[in-house]
Amino acid sequence: MKQDNMHLINKIFNNETIRTVWDNEDEKYYVSVIDIVRVLLDDEYQDSRNYWKVLKHRLKKEGNETVTNCNQLKLKAQDGKYRLTDVVDIEGMFRIIESIPSKNAEPIKQWLAHLGKERIDEVFDPSLTMQRAIDTYRAKGYDEAWISKRIKGIQERKRLTDVWKDGGVEKTREYAMLTNEIYKSWSGMKANEYKQFKGIRKESLRDNMTDIEVLLTDLGEIATRDIAESEHPQGFKENMKVARKGGQVANDARKSYEKAIKKSAISNQNALNYQYIDDKKQIENK
Repeated sequence: MKQDNMHLINKIFNNETIRTVWDNEDEKYYVSVIDIVRVLLDDEYQDSRNYWKVLKHRLKKEGNETVTNCNQLKLKAQDGKYRLTDVVDIEGMFRIIESIPSKNAEPIKQWLAHLGKERIDEVFDPSLTMQRAIDTYRAKGYDEAWISKRIKGIQERKRLTDVWKDGGVEKTREYAMLTNEIYKSWSGMKANEYKQFKGIRKESLRDNMTDIEVLLTDLGEIATRDIAESEHPQGFKENMKVARKGGQVANDARKSYEKAIKKSAISNQNALNYQYIDDKKQIENK
C-alpha cells in the first residue's frame, strides 16, 4: 500500500468530513477509521480517538482480521498537519461498525455502500465525476460561466502535472511545492499564506479567487508547462526553477494590470464570504 498511489477525497456525511482516499492501484476506497467512529459516537462519546484505541486493542486481542489488515496513511488533520491515521477499505469498515453500538450505524452503512457504488459507476463512466463536481458548484451558488472556466482550469492543471510527471516529479508533496513556487513568484504568497489572507482554511483557494486572480494563476501554470515542454527539465530542482520562471510571467502580467487599473490584482475577498470566528465557520449569504 503506497501513499503515492493514493488520492485524497474528502467526503461529507451529515455535515461531517470523512477523510477518504482512493487507491489507484487497488481501485478501492480506504476510509479514516477515526472519522467514522466520531460520526458513530455522535454526542454520546466525545473522545473518539481513545474509544478507537481501546476498541482496536480489544479487536486485535480477539484476532479480528479487520484490525490486522488495518493500514496507516498520512492524512491531513484539522490543524493542517499530516499524521499517520488508521484506514480500512469499505468492507473492513462495515465490520468495525458492527462492533460499535450506535443509532447512526445504519445511515453510515448506507452511506458507505453508496460510496462504493459511486466509484464503480465513475470507473465505467468518468463523466459522472465531472457532473457531480458541476452539481456541487451549482449548489454552492456559482454561476454557469464560472463553473465552465473552473472545469477548464482543472483540465489545464492536469496537463501541467502530466508534464511534471514526465520530468521525473511524482510525489504529491513535490507537486504542492512546485505549485507554491508558482503562487509565490506572482503573488508573493504560498498557497497556505494566500488562504490565510483570504480568510479560508480547508476551502479550495482557486474556488475563492476573483477573475483576475484565476487568470494570473492560470497564466503562471500554463507558462510553467510551456517552458517545461520547451526546456525538458529533469528532477525536482530543475522543475522548481521552471516553476519560478512561469510564476514570473504571471507576475509581469500582474504588474501591467495593476499599473493600468491603479489597484492591486490580489483581493482578500472569498467567493462566499467565509468567516472563521472561534474556530467555527460562518457563511453569510451572498
